[in-house]
Amino acid sequence: MPQKGIARRIGLARSLSKLGYCSRSRAAQLIRAGRVQLNGRVRRDPETPVRLERDRILLDDHAIDQQPKIYLMMNKPRGLVTTASDEKGRDTVYDVLEKAGESLPWVAPIGRLDKASEGLLLLTNDSEWGARVAAPEMHLEKTYHVQIASLADDKLVQAILSGVSGDDGDILRATRARLLRSGDKNCWLEIILDEGKNRQIRRMLAAFGIRVLRLVRVAIGPLQLGKLAKGDYRALSSEETQAVDCNAQVSDFGPQTSSQ
Repeated sequence: MPQKGIARRIGLARSLSKLGYCSRSRAAQLIRAGRVQLNGRVRRDPETPVRLERDRILLDDHAIDQQPKIYLMMNKPRGLVTTASDEKGRDTVYDVLEKAGESLPWVAPIGRLDKASEGLLLLTNDSEWGARVAAPEMHLEKTYHVQIASLADDKLVQAILSGVSGDDGDILRATRARLLRSGDKNCWLEIILDEGKNRQIRRMLAAFGIRVLRLVRVAIGPLQLGKLAKGDYRALSSEETQAVDCNAQVSDFGPQTSSQ
């Protein structure tokens, strides 16, 4: 534990992220390009130690100050990738923010939804809050409504709860599952997870020979997608951000492996 009165030092790239200016990877690019000064000197090492309480950071000769904290809920449409830029030129969730025409600070998604998935996605520039929410030890439940190309029975629901071994040896199982409604040839399931294995629902159902037609995340912990229109977003209230928070202390955004 740092001694009282001694400012804790963190890396320069992480400092820019912690201030809510940009991601750590983008900060590292800016630093290596010689665009960042620390106390009047250009620094090219992203790990240069910084005391945020005392040191002055400049980017292109402009001071970098603490950005206002922002917390957003988006109803991600199908067909968008959850990334700032895509090497294949595909549309991203940031296109939704740009179309709104608002002047927003940089935000990053908490976890991911893959291109074919849709629904509730959280974004923030508060890296510490985002890390706590994404921390595996939090076991924050995520609720999905899944349309499958077959009819489900109690046996399938129990198999989803019991779990199945994935290709990599992972045991893929749901915390809770139930049948929502059925048609003639397909049905909707509600599947709740409390872990973030990559494409967990799709891999789990594929192991049973079941094809996913649609996958919609409708809740993260106490946050409900509700009536938020597809392709829209809104700010979270302070009560909502506190509701999904936890006491886990994680240094920064961890691996983003919770895409479905």
